Amino acid sequence: MLGFALVLLWPTPRLLGSARWPPLSPVPALMLWQAIGLATGLAAVGAGAVYALGALGDSLPHALLAWWRNPSAVRNLSAGRWVALVGSALLAGYLLAVAAATTARTLRTRRRHRQLLDLAAGPLSASAAPRYGRVLDSAIAMAYCLPGLRPRLVVTSGALNTLSEPELGAVLLHERAHLSQRHDLVVLPFVAWSAALPFLPGTREARVAVALLIEMLADDVARTQVGAEPLTGALHHLGAAVAPDAALGGPGANLSGPGPAPGSVGDHALALRLLRLAAPPPPARALGWLAAAVAIALVAAPTAMLLA
Repeated sequence: MLGFALVLLWPTPRLLGSARWPPLSPVPALMLWQAIGLATGLAAVGAGAVYALGALGDSLPHALLAWWRNPSAVRNLSAGRWVALVGSALLAGYLLAVAAATTARTLRTRRRHRQLLDLAAGPLSASAAPRYGRVLDSAIAMAYCLPGLRPRLVVTSGALNTLSEPELGAVLLHERAHLSQRHDLVVLPFVAWSAALPFLPGTREARVAVALLIEMLADDVARTQVGAEPLTGALHHLGAAVAPDAALGGPGANLSGPGPAPGSVGDHALALRLLRLAAPPPPARALGWLAAAVAIALVAAPTAMLLA
């Protein structure tokens, strides 16, 4: 189990992050990334628990049942098994605590940003603009959204002055796709994962890759409804903008989730999206089914190890 976790932590994110097929099937690719994150946590935490409690039964459920029936049985565990048990519990608690803190910080930042927007921004009166659309007076051409129960879709005055009507419509469709599909819930676990283990390059690669995939999903919604040309034009106009902290960006997106993204990362992702819009990928259902099967297997493997 420990070896399985180590493989998922380092070479697997590197291989998947550099693969060429995820843009062909963003949804199965997202499932695969989520499976990698979940399976890594199960294997890493479970490895210590299995080793520590292995002396109490021939499987983890049997060992837990034996512990429940005879709590004093754990007193006979060796020092090494106690270290593994405590380490497993600390790791699980740490990961959960970071996830909770990241979620709370993100929600707090969004709430404050929404309150500022309600004071400083005016209603967005553009065609097809939702009731929660806002116009922010700024020379920077930017569009982004704040997800949540009370969402906000923000377009700056600089963007309104720069974008044509079809391009603005594509931007609005892109942002509404982020909100309706709740892409913030997809990105947030990977933001927490990279915050918990910032020294591991795989967590950073997962965060950037997942954020790029949700941008591609939103691109697909806009492209399907208005075509690729307006969205491509919007990408060229807004490509240098970076979404504020805890927001989901528009065509010029912050591709690392909440927090600023390095320019090189954003430029590379923008180039990939433009290339994808210029040559839309053909349906790859077989590839999608294969990725979904691998995702299920990744989660099933550590679960079977824990229960067997």
